[in-house]
Amino acid sequence: MNSFTDSFTINGITLTAQPICRQSEVLTPDALEFIGKLHRATAERRKELLQARRARRAEIAAGADPRFLRETEHIRNDPSWRVAPPAPGLEDRRVEITGPVDKKMTINALNSGAKVWLADMEDSSTPTWRNVIKGQLNLTDALERRIDFTTEEGKEYKLRPAGDLPTIVVRPRGWHLPEKHMLIDGEPVAGGIVDFGLFFFHNARRLLAQGKGPYFYLPKIENHLEARLWNDIFILAQDLLGINQGTIRATVLIETITAAFEMEEILYELRDHAAGLNAGRWDYIFSIIKNFRTRGPRFVLPDRGQVTMTAPFMRAYTEQLVRACHKRGAMAIGGMAAAVPNRKDPEANANAFGKVRADKTREANDGFDGSWVAHPDLVPVAREVFDSILGEKPNQLGKLREDVTPDDRALINIASLHGTITEQGIRNNIEVGIRYIESWLRGNGAVAIHNLMEDAATAEISRSQLWQWIYARAITDHGEIITHHWVEELLDEEFARLERFDGDRFEDARDIFEEVTLAQDFPSFLTLPAYARYLTEAREKATVEELAAA
Repeated sequence: MNSFTDSFTINGITLTAQPICRQSEVLTPDALEFIGKLHRATAERRKELLQARRARRAEIAAGADPRFLRETEHIRNDPSWRVAPPAPGLEDRRVEITGPVDKKMTINALNSGAKVWLADMEDSSTPTWRNVIKGQLNLTDALERRIDFTTEEGKEYKLRPAGDLPTIVVRPRGWHLPEKHMLIDGEPVAGGIVDFGLFFFHNARRLLAQGKGPYFYLPKIENHLEARLWNDIFILAQDLLGINQGTIRATVLIETITAAFEMEEILYELRDHAAGLNAGRWDYIFSIIKNFRTRGPRFVLPDRGQVTMTAPFMRAYTEQLVRACHKRGAMAIGGMAAAVPNRKDPEANANAFGKVRADKTREANDGFDGSWVAHPDLVPVAREVFDSILGEKPNQLGKLREDVTPDDRALINIASLHGTITEQGIRNNIEVGIRYIESWLRGNGAVAIHNLMEDAATAEISRSQLWQWIYARAITDHGEIITHHWVEELLDEEFARLERFDGDRFEDARDIFEEVTLAQDFPSFLTLPAYARYLTEAREKATVEELAAA
């Protein structure tokens, strides 16, 4: 790999991307040495866990429904253990705003009035090398209060006083995503280790000096052994920097169907570092489709818009999550309000606010300690709801939900949702999927489409639903069988309707969308072929096969 003309190696790590401005502030020799230690200690286990994911999916595809684990029953039945108490800045999480770590979003999120900002390096961020490094610079600049800027139009972006700013919780990439521009012994480092390691190395002491700490959201975890790997990384990272064990806190997104059967076990593995669990609804729906896509009518979902949080299997998931968290002293954080207010359309705005208010009211009444929004205008709406339920209390940890009985059958009772598949639902999936991928390829991973904030998870639902409907020969509300040929025809029609512009990436987006939707084999994540083909340096393009180990 060292033969590349402008690749260079520091402390055993080869960097192959075109360097960007201020990169040397992030990729210091000491920081790279730290990343190298984390990678070497865990690379083999990560590969084994990704292989175990594939084996598990094959079991489910062959007819084995997930159940609560017998071998960890003693953990679930032991009433004595608790996670660490809430860390400074995480005692009150009633409203959390999520978004990518570009400069404008960083300032807007920190000025939003939310209690927590989920600084997202995962589903709402395209992992171009520029975005990866700039995101780290923006976070450090924000903590140092040197991120203010003025746009060409003269609009000023400035941080509010330090006491008004939310707690930062960083979401690194999931285990499946490699960082192709950082190689150790010719192998890519895990994207999650790059994101976690660089932020922790540069900012852990800075955060502690400010009275907070290094806090993280962990995405895409599929079982308690994957949580154990993160916990071991936390222990090693704290040791290497001489920081007290338990300083790191992590909230785990329960956004895969298999993780929903191991919620208490995941908290147990991370117990000294656990801050809570989050109900990541969009990825969760995608995970259900992905795992059960070939299992026939029992698992076929209706139009995406009809799969709401009131569906019985989604109620089972969220109520069991609150129960598991509060039983163990962990926070339960509700899902994303994806509505995007439209300041030019008062009627659409009122509609969006009404939906968000209903969604957050249900979560607050269920016992959640807080919830997510994707837009600053929604912070007051969500806050008002949680204020009315919480009053002076910072959280609802005392609401134990002992009325909820853990029920592994209910989690996959998909057939209890009665809905329809419509031609408009098919068309909407095609449009959202292609428009999202096109934006992602241009470096923007969070996109407002039809007044909803779409990220990689919603694009995943769009394409996996289409794949499943074709496979199952599902029937629409008008009695039409959904075939490969018909979806191709509708794709042609929807593609022709897209508004094109100079420099757009719609042709590439269509190629990727067809590959992940219409191919016989189902790629486990659409971002993998997209990253392999379009986001790596031309001289070292990865093959899709190389990256498909997820």
